[in-house]
Amino acid sequence: MDGRTGRLGAGSRNGGRVGVTYKYFGAPDGATAARVPISMRPEELGGDELGMNGMFTKIKPETMAAMVLTGIEGVPLHKVPPLELVVLHPDYAVVKLPMTVVDPLRGIGEEAVGAAAFIWSTVPDRGGPRDAFNVYQLLHEWQDFSHRLHEAGHQPYCLVWP
Repeated sequence: MDGRTGRLGAGSRNGGRVGVTYKYFGAPDGATAARVPISMRPEELGGDELGMNGMFTKIKPETMAAMVLTGIEGVPLHKVPPLELVVLHPDYAVVKLPMTVVDPLRGIGEEAVGAAAFIWSTVPDRGGPRDAFNVYQLLHEWQDFSHRLHEAGHQPYCLVWP
């Protein structure tokens, strides 16, 4: 039994989900994003291989999208647009996030980030972090990521490893 099989087996034996890692990165287009090196482990993939520094998190891309669009743009949770699947492979997936998930963060200040964190922390029936301060920190990281994407002329993507 290899390490991967053992890890997957251990997760399913406990009845829980296997830990998933999300690596957010920028790429100029879907074809570039699809050429993600699958042989590398998340800790080995620093982002430069994908054209810019990426962001690792345990937050799902659909939760990040909802957090920004609901907290900053006021979009109702049920109206958050779906993500676009770029690659689905047995070992990983790559999804594209809409630009509306990163663009709003570039033009807002400290008060707006704080308000968005508070709004998200009060939204009922949603996943992701619940503590307003944790959301605030995450939105600040996402804001930095948004600036890096814009400067590079890239679109946001997410690499998902089981």
